Amino acid sequence: MSQTATGPAGRETLGFQAEVKQLLQLMIHSLYSNREIFLRELISNASDACDKLRFEALHNGALFEGDADLKIRVAYDKAARTLTIADNGIGMSRDEVVANLGTIAKSGTREFFSRLTGDQQNDAHLIGQFGVGFYSSFIVADRVTVLTRRAGETAGQGVRWECDMGDESSGVYSVEMTDRPGRGTEITLHLRDGQDDLLSGHRIRAIVRKYSDHIVQPIVMKKEQWQDGAETITEEDETVNQASALWARPKGEISEEQYREFYKHVGHDFDDPLAWTHSRVEGRSEYTQLLYVPGRAPFDLWDRDARHGVKLYVRRVFIMDDAEQLMPLYLRFVRGVVDSADLPLNVSREILQESKDIEAIRAGCTKKVLALLEDMARSDEPGDKDKYAKFWGEFGRVLKEGVGEDSVNRDKIAGLLRFATTRADNAEETVSLQDYVGRMKEGQDKIYYVAADSFNAAKNSPHLEVFRKKGIEVLLLSERVDEWVVGHLTEFGGKALVSVAKGGLDLGKLEDEAEKQEQEQEAGEFKELTERIGASLGERVKEVRVTHRLTESPACLVADEHDMSANLARMLKAAGQKAPAAAPILEINPRHPVVLRLRYEEKKFDDWSAVLFDQALLAEGGQLDDPAAFVRRINELMLDLGGGASRIILPH
Repeated sequence: MSQTATGPAGRETLGFQAEVKQLLQLMIHSLYSNREIFLRELISNASDACDKLRFEALHNGALFEGDADLKIRVAYDKAARTLTIADNGIGMSRDEVVANLGTIAKSGTREFFSRLTGDQQNDAHLIGQFGVGFYSSFIVADRVTVLTRRAGETAGQGVRWECDMGDESSGVYSVEMTDRPGRGTEITLHLRDGQDDLLSGHRIRAIVRKYSDHIVQPIVMKKEQWQDGAETITEEDETVNQASALWARPKGEISEEQYREFYKHVGHDFDDPLAWTHSRVEGRSEYTQLLYVPGRAPFDLWDRDARHGVKLYVRRVFIMDDAEQLMPLYLRFVRGVVDSADLPLNVSREILQESKDIEAIRAGCTKKVLALLEDMARSDEPGDKDKYAKFWGEFGRVLKEGVGEDSVNRDKIAGLLRFATTRADNAEETVSLQDYVGRMKEGQDKIYYVAADSFNAAKNSPHLEVFRKKGIEVLLLSERVDEWVVGHLTEFGGKALVSVAKGGLDLGKLEDEAEKQEQEQEAGEFKELTERIGASLGERVKEVRVTHRLTESPACLVADEHDMSANLARMLKAAGQKAPAAAPILEINPRHPVVLRLRYEEKKFDDWSAVLFDQALLAEGGQLDDPAAFVRRINELMLDLGGGASRIILPH
């Protein structure tokens, strides 16, 4: 943002932040087909302003300035071709006007713009997901004027903001101080050509009832009546919306459409929610909860500094947005309202952290959301199955965090997890642990998994070879959070979760006696070789032993039973943290030609041993300590196999 000019009486002309310019152009072209939403957005903002005034006035009653009757007014002027939305809420100071109307101070802004494609339908979804609020005015207006004054300030501290997008200088706006006796904000839209249908009381009322009927504050308009064959505007006010807290009404009185529209208000989202739960809880704590699972992940889902949470009300009085104490971090995508009958009106975030009532509400909300997800996941209805698949695609990684964070609900969360497995051999996470257990082979008593830093690395891991040969299904874990999951989820349904890349492999009843005897025999036959390789590699390995994990690869690396997995160690290192030093175990395949050759190798034994180790390290996704030495050894061994450099014929 840059100041470009200063006019009379302190009027300043300022340039929009670059992102605002881009957003305005996108909205005008991408959201026009759904232009009605501008009124919903402006009324929603006005409602928030009223809520914030009521909350601040709990500590400073003077902010009401003798008028505690909060309302939102909508008016139109056919002659001037204007539409005005006004509230007597908290209002804004000059600095707040510039910050709120001239810039987008929102996390995820850069990512949002990078994902725009130019396709209007796709971009409309993204814009809706990002949230546009005030800027939606420009869908129907080419000039917008804002008059505002913050509650508690003098009349001379009013601010006038104006932007004309039809002007040649459409990238700028003006700000000036002005007298404004009343607090709050008044937004006047100077409509574009072709928007005359919005200059109708009947049309405006229909839009308000469609999108904003649930708004708690009364939305008032001047009553209209027929007089002398024409519709005339009277001086009498009438309330257009129901003006009652939707969550406080009986469920039977609320339509699905009303639930959806309330979500769009409370979640600041253009899209419909995926699912919701609405209930009243009585007992030790009395509260009402209306909680939604969004259809799309917000842009700031992974921003650790962003505040996530639901709106908190106390006896229908707004207290705060984003009350993160009401929902565990792994459910931070949930939107909605909690209205408590027990908390004090002067509750603060600090009090929330120590309140026993909040602990009970948090536990109850968590239980409700998990039950909602369970119903979706377990339903036999095709629509619900598709819903849960969509939910998992958007929020699955976040839900996985709950395995470590919420020990009380760990089993419930485990039942909601979905995985890719060797059964389908694709990256789609569709298999539940219950599905896996239900089709385990006879005699199988463990749930097997392999973890890697990519799906292909997991899918092609040499540790899977014996499992593929025997048709044993293995979970393929490739998300960073998966190591966190298996670190805390040690069993499911009485079946232990076991890494195929840790400790000694014991397939139990999945192996017959003949196989076990053969393995013992091979371990004895190759004892001398394993000892030689161990001596050659020295401290690089904890142990060298014969394996029966492998059917095609010459060797693999495994972590000892109680050591950290190599994948987790790499993740910690990448995050700048120290991982405990632990050498891996090298397991060799006694039937592989490379191992059989090594058994009788003398001259290049150390080189062959080092290459065997490095290959195993690369195969599991590790990084070589000295790549140049690996390449040199490979070249030398290739030349040696070919009979030396003298056998190579160079071109003249």
